[in-house]
Amino acid sequence: MARYTPNGIASAMQSLRLCSSLPSRPSFPVLHQTVRNYATETQPETLEQQPLPPAPEQVSAAPPINFDLFRLQPARIIPASPSYFSGNPRFIDHVLRLEALQLKHAGLPTVSAGEAPRMAWFKLAQFRDFVGEAVPVKKYKSLLKILQQLNRIEPAIVPSEVRVALQDFLRPGNPYAAQNAPRTVDENGRARAKGKRKESTAVVQLVEGEGEVLVNGKGMVEVFQRLHDRESALWALRCTQRLDKYNVWATVHGGGVTGQAEAITLAIARALLIHEPALKPILRKAGAITVDARRVERKKPGHVKARKMPTWVKR
Repeated sequence: MARYTPNGIASAMQSLRLCSSLPSRPSFPVLHQTVRNYATETQPETLEQQPLPPAPEQVSAAPPINFDLFRLQPARIIPASPSYFSGNPRFIDHVLRLEALQLKHAGLPTVSAGEAPRMAWFKLAQFRDFVGEAVPVKKYKSLLKILQQLNRIEPAIVPSEVRVALQDFLRPGNPYAAQNAPRTVDENGRARAKGKRKESTAVVQLVEGEGEVLVNGKGMVEVFQRLHDRESALWALRCTQRLDKYNVWATVHGGGVTGQAEAITLAIARALLIHEPALKPILRKAGAITVDARRVERKKPGHVKARKMPTWVKR
């Protein structure tokens, strides 16, 4: 049997006072009452009759769609370009136009790449400004291939639409149209030419004579003491067998002995072409008119030379 203490009785009375002071809980009407016994459970007896739901309203079906109206006037705005939703719509429009021309005139005779007229196509930066889009390099190269194939059509029977399409991709001011005037000898029969090699620059005046050679007013042996340098300087005359036919007056400065000798070689070969242009295949095969663009590699900080590093010592 539980034992009640005065403190427990006081707390119980206080809780009763609090409960009586709270607002009464609202009562809800009892709709159903279930009678249960030990054996069976009867169905609920409805105390109040529930109202019936309202009858659904009569809904009419949507009118049929008139598809003829959408053929005349589309339901949405259709872009003018089929490539509107691509990354480069203007570029792709140009490609589609050129591919259509290529397919249309695929049966026309063509010429080799060397016989086709030279065209100065847009450079990549110029083409990007032309279309106003950041065209990748790979895509622009594919466009150039199509232009080159269209340019190889026989020039006498090129269709006018192809000619107009190619003109859209040419650089302003055809650089191949302006040809340099051929150089000739002066009134004294001298041909003047210039050559460079490394840091050396040579200016040569070539005139028909007995084979005399002067470099900076001195003889060849005095300027080039090595035999290899002397033969290198006169290689253009030696390979064409013109040593005894021309006199050479050369002025050279800068660089070392080897660079000066090779600069004179290039200058003599160019001056010889002014006198005899037919010697170009021989000079080209001998390498006398080929510009050697090699230069000394620059020294790097922390290195002894261009690539040599200081010796590493462990201790």
